[in-house]
Order: sequence, then structure tokens, then C-alpha cells
Amino acid sequence: MKSILKKNVTNSQRKRPNIILILIDDLGWKDLSVYGSGFYETPNLDKLAGEGVMFTNAYSSCPVCSPTRASIMTGKYPATVGITQFIGGRAEGKLKDVQYLDHLPLSEYSVAKALKKAGYKTWHIGKWHLGSEPYYPEHHGFDVNISGCHWGMPKNGYFSPYGIPNFTDGSDGEYLTDRLTNEAIKLMEQNDGKPFFLNLCHYAVHIPIQAPESLIDKYVKKVKKLGFDKKAAFVEGESMPCRHLAGKKVTRRLFQSDPVYAAMIENLDWNIGRMLDVVNKKGMKDDTLVIFTSDNGGLSTAEGSPTCNYPLSEGKGWMREGGNRVCQIIRWPRVVKPAGICKTNVVSTDFYPTFLEAAGLPLIPKQHCDGVSLMPLLRGEKNIDRQYIFWHYPHYSNQGGTPAAAVLDGKWKLIKYFEDNHIELYNIENDLGENTNLYEREIKIAKRLHSALVKWQKSIEAKIPEQNTEYPEHKEERESPYI
Repeated sequence: MKSILKKNVTNSQRKRPNIILILIDDLGWKDLSVYGSGFYETPNLDKLAGEGVMFTNAYSSCPVCSPTRASIMTGKYPATVGITQFIGGRAEGKLKDVQYLDHLPLSEYSVAKALKKAGYKTWHIGKWHLGSEPYYPEHHGFDVNISGCHWGMPKNGYFSPYGIPNFTDGSDGEYLTDRLTNEAIKLMEQNDGKPFFLNLCHYAVHIPIQAPESLIDKYVKKVKKLGFDKKAAFVEGESMPCRHLAGKKVTRRLFQSDPVYAAMIENLDWNIGRMLDVVNKKGMKDDTLVIFTSDNGGLSTAEGSPTCNYPLSEGKGWMREGGNRVCQIIRWPRVVKPAGICKTNVVSTDFYPTFLEAAGLPLIPKQHCDGVSLMPLLRGEKNIDRQYIFWHYPHYSNQGGTPAAAVLDGKWKLIKYFEDNHIELYNIENDLGENTNLYEREIKIAKRLHSALVKWQKSIEAKIPEQNTEYPEHKEERESPYI
């Protein structure tokens, strides 16, 4: 990792930082130009990366939204909390559905509660999707909740009237991403100088894919200029594996070319830029820790497949790299040198202890038991104190993914699929697209990783899906050498 240490500053020498977490919905790992997109335009986020550190091996803790959001709030893996599926999701196929919590328990001591106790103002704006009332953000430590409810997407679209609970509609045609940014700016401009935690969770870029018309026209022209309109953008694949999507096919996008999605991203980038301009103008830049990331990988195999994560395999809803690897940028000028690159494996559970340490607060290891503070990396060190990262997603997704679990150790990633218990092993350092299964060739590594995965699953009493004997295509479970 390139050294990103700016200078040693003790907690007693600096004021407690503001913390802004910008969490995007369904943004793919390659959806920013600084991460390699040649079609989308993101000058403000590219600038943010240039002013901070860009994480190339950052992961969400689940390939769908609610579990990752729960992990950020709690510092625990989704399976530890019990929220393993997007809340409201139900599906079955060869396997029965697995039960999960449909809310974030009030017994969890959220990162917002911890920061509020330490004197922070705590604001939530945007998507919540962690349960219905009484499990809204205001019951989990947030002083302010703007539009955070049980919705997982803007059901009425991105243009007002929105009809979102706990949120007033704007004038007809107002764009949701613009409005949420306005609300964030208003809170910062009215703040009295006390440190704040802003949990800004944009609904973008989740479906429905909608954007201001003027921006769409720009990318329609770009598609033609690049000749993308003369190429096949999709390839139809296998049948969807779950019952409620019977008759539909997995449809993979081959390259980034959706003009509406591109316009949606540019608008998002513009809004983040103008919010950060306010941070700068108010003289808060040096004392504000800004984190930008996504709750899971980009939507690339279903529901219109608006983006492509290549060279990563698959996308949202899959246990492949495209489902869990995400953009992550952290800026903190008082601590971090600009233009840093970090290749260490990190995951969304890590934000909780990072925020506490950044604020000079004692860690709460019994709460954020699956998270590791990223502060050593921000101080220029190459590693953090963790060997494995685990995933447990025992559900069918709406995007074609089947129930699976995985473990990552450095460059080695093992995936176990629950339908037949087969195992795949990849060296993602050399094979980012997960094209070559090394299970047979590297049996010792596979056995070690599988043992670690099973041990972890047993330790948290992870729920394993059972065979569905009523499914018409039921087949006997394949024998596994390790079970």
C-alpha cells in the first residue's frame, strides 16, 4: 500500500472530527471513472479519491442491501445480527427459504448511539430499510431522520411526489437525489459547531433507473459516438433458479452503455460535489472524515441490468466479486495524505470501530465484534489485525444468485454453494474474474478455508438452508468431502 500518512496527530491535539458516511445503493465497483469506467463521468468523486485514499479491495458484507446496512450500524456480520436477506425478500427453489430478522433489534448499540453519547449530533438522510416503525433511525440513535423508513427503493420513482413516509413531497418534478442533498446541506449550514455524524444514504442508483432528461440526452449521444448502439449489450443466460422468477432468464450486460444509468450517476456525482463544497466553504474540510462506498455490487444480471462490473464476475445478488466488491474512498485531510491507494481487504463492518477510534473514543469490541478499525491503514500501515472475511447469504436473490457462503484470506477466496455443497476456490489476485476454479489443484488451501468457514458458521449458529423436496427439479444433495 502506498504510504498515506500525513502527520501524527494525537486526539488531544485536534478537535473531534465530523463524520460523513455517503452510502450509495447498488453502485458497482467500476461505476466511477477513477475505478476504471470509460462511460460514466464522475469528476467530483474522482477528485475526492485524489484528495484521500482509494480502497481497491473493499467489500460489502452482503451482496444485497439490508444486511450490509445492518453490518454498518452494528459492526457485526449480517449472519451475526440475523439479518441475512434484504428485508421483505422471500424466495425458494431447490432449497427452502431461510428465516431472518425483519428489523434491526433495538438491543443493538448502533454506531449512531455510540457517537450520540459522546456528544455528536446524529443525522440520517435517505434509505434505511432496516425495519418498520418502531425500528426507524430515530430509535437507533439518530437525532434527525429524513426519509428513512422501511422502503428499499423509491416506489413512486425519483421525481416528486415521492410518497415516502417521514418525508414531505417537493414541487412536482423535483429530483430525489437533489432534494436529499439539499437536506444534508441545510443541516450542515444550520449546525452550531458541534461535531456531527451524517449518515447520508442515497436511494440512487437503485431501480427504477430514472434521471433528469437533460443529462440522459448527453449520454444517448455518447452511446452513438462510441458506437455502442451497434453492439449487442446483453447476453441471455440460464433460467432463474428461484420459483417466483420461473420463466425468466439471467440477462448479463456486457459493457456499460445505459444512458439513463449514466445520467443517474453523473447527477449523484454532482450532488456529492456540491455537498462537499459546503464542507470546504464552512472551513470543516480538515476536521471532517468523509467515507464514500456502496451497500453491494452493481446490478448487472437482472431487472434491466443497467450496469456492467467487468472484469469482475456477476453483480448484485451473487457471491462472486461483482456482488460484494465495492468502491470505497476515505478523505480526512488532517490525517491522510492525498492520492493514496490501499489494497488491503476491508469490509463494511469496519466502519463502526473506525469511527470510534477517529473520534478518540474507546472501542466496544463486544458490539462491533466483526469489525476492525481502518485507522492503521489511514496512518500508513499496510495491514490490520484480521485474517479472514466471511460472507453468509443463504438465500436466492432476485438477480440469479443461489444460496452461498464464502471466505476470503488475502488473495484466496472460497465459495460454497448450498444447493449441492460444491466448492470453488479462486486466486483473485491473478484471476479477478473468477474464471479458473483451483479447488482440485489447491486442495490444502481449500480444505483450510472451508474449515475456517464452517467453524465460523457454527460459532454464530448460522442458518443453513434445507433441501426443498416439493421443488419439481429436486435432486439429491451431492456428497462433499468435508461434511
